[in-house]
Amino acid sequence: MVKFGMDLYSLYFHIPFCERRCNYCDFNTYAGVQNRIPQYMNALRQEVTSLMGDRRGEIPVHTVYLGGGTPSLIPADELRNLLILIRDHFNVCEEAEITLEANPGTLSPDYLQQIRQAGFNRLSLGMQSASDRELKILGRIHKATDVFESLAWARSAGFDNVSLDLIYGLPGQSLGDWQINLEAALRAAPEHLSLYALTLEPHVPMARWIEQDRLPAQDDDLSADMYELATDTLDAAGFAQYEISNWARKEAGRDLRSRHNLQYWLNQPYLGFGAGAHGYADGFRTENLSRILAYMQRIFSSQQAEFPCGPALKTATRIDRHREMQETMMLGLRLQQGVSAERFEARFGVSMFNVFEKEIAQVTGLDLIEEYPAPGQGVHLTRRGRFLSNVVFRQFVD
Repeated sequence: MVKFGMDLYSLYFHIPFCERRCNYCDFNTYAGVQNRIPQYMNALRQEVTSLMGDRRGEIPVHTVYLGGGTPSLIPADELRNLLILIRDHFNVCEEAEITLEANPGTLSPDYLQQIRQAGFNRLSLGMQSASDRELKILGRIHKATDVFESLAWARSAGFDNVSLDLIYGLPGQSLGDWQINLEAALRAAPEHLSLYALTLEPHVPMARWIEQDRLPAQDDDLSADMYELATDTLDAAGFAQYEISNWARKEAGRDLRSRHNLQYWLNQPYLGFGAGAHGYADGFRTENLSRILAYMQRIFSSQQAEFPCGPALKTATRIDRHREMQETMMLGLRLQQGVSAERFEARFGVSMFNVFEKEIAQVTGLDLIEEYPAPGQGVHLTRRGRFLSNVVFRQFVD
């Protein structure tokens, strides 16, 4: 079993470049500016150097994650140099999980060989759908066959820990369409699956197309049916659901859950580097400037930073003890295991059942959470609670 603790850190690096912005995307990404990649990678390395300062080599790190955007647009030699710098400035555990998010339309056998040799040992592929029609609606640059080809190349390169992302609840998507996507993903035999309900912010193209009747409206009840179908299908296929949207293949002797994402859900410390990146360490939640040029200008004009606030800081919010307890409950309830009473008390010195007596009683009465496996050991979402999780989470926010 993977061990976590407040002394173990995770690192997140945001890569905001894309060949084309997807029609549903509301992330901090930019298309058509790949010419800025070399300068941006220099800025990332400078940010690490500035932030660590006198702490160089002191902080133990057990996960590194490059997300985006499309990190697989970054040349392999740049990624190798970044990992070298990371190992030079942090105490990276020997068995650290090092993940690269990748778009199947950007990969090649040679590239995958190079990044595996550089030290990446986990790959997260943005499959999204097994239907070319749906991929076109989403604005993806790849075709369904690219996913399976990329996965075969990844296996040949030595990747034995691959995750696939899928999206459900697309306009016009039927339950049968979604079942076909699930079955295609299972045939690919990944170690991990992340399934996300499509959420559209008002300004993204797909939302405008629905408003203009160019696409049918989303059906929330149908999306709930898709989620339930996924839960039953993946359970029967030998996958364990460990978080609301995430499943790991059951395999003796290996914990295939995303250790990096578990760091977030267990409310453990992480440092965020890059444009718009977020971090949580030493009692602060931090956010960097989001625009690429603004981020780089700040990095190259700044000197030493004061940990955990980096040189491209936009905001830093002090998290007091009560808010930390609230966030620990809210994030931990996303996990299938829920929040352990023993772990909570070891961290805060008080019982979760005393601090949140009213909140726990209210959502327990609605059959949204329950104690497990015996009274007093902790709480987790019920099956019904997973469909209404936001109702639960709101109880733990002021």
